[in-house]
Amino acid sequence: MDDEDAELRNPFPSPPSHYTKYTTHNLHLLELLKERVPDTELAFNQHEILKDQTDVPDWPLTQLEKPRIDWILQGDEPYYDVFGDRWLVKDKIPSLAELGGQQLYPEDPNVDRRPALQTILRSMLVTYSNLTSALLAPPPTQSSTAPPEWQKHVEWITILSQNLMAAANDLRPVQARGNLEIMMKRQVELRKDETRAIHAKCNTLEARLHELRASAEDLKQSKASSSVCANFFYRYNFYSFSGR
Repeated sequence: MDDEDAELRNPFPSPPSHYTKYTTHNLHLLELLKERVPDTELAFNQHEILKDQTDVPDWPLTQLEKPRIDWILQGDEPYYDVFGDRWLVKDKIPSLAELGGQQLYPEDPNVDRRPALQTILRSMLVTYSNLTSALLAPPPTQSSTAPPEWQKHVEWITILSQNLMAAANDLRPVQARGNLEIMMKRQVELRKDETRAIHAKCNTLEARLHELRASAEDLKQSKASSSVCANFFYRYNFYSFSGR
């Protein structure tokens, strides 16, 4: 049992020992069993039901069925176990009060926490100032049983720091959504810039092609004019020599 628990907690566990049961023959027997017994949750004898089949295993064939998700979702706080650790289906960040701390800001996330956090910050600054004054005070006498003044200031600063850290952790989902929104906007702007660059390049190529077509047309016209002139001079010279 200890070896199985250690294997479950292994980050890279070996396949479970019952994976060899998932053979084609056993899966076929399971399908036949489900056809002949619609409600497999009731008590039945699989050897009696599958007596016309061969190699019916001694262990229940229902072990080969997929896990029931509806069983996991039952209860107020549904959970599942993976590698020996328990995980909640609906992940929730526990509040400072649920962790046993002294929470000084509103627990409802819909309530504006800025006034409470500003009060905590001012209280921390005042307490830190009082702590420096307490450290400069003379030490208590040996007969004194009261705790030193600086100790209560340190404890109060610890509580204030825990509240600031817990409030900052509560804002992590909001920060993640904000970062994702900024990243998606940046990607849209980059794609728009790339599209504009492609259109500008296409316009440049189109203008260049238009210039080349115009040059080709001019070249054809100049060649045609040259051929007409050459033909004219040829005929002129021909008739001139013939008249002589």
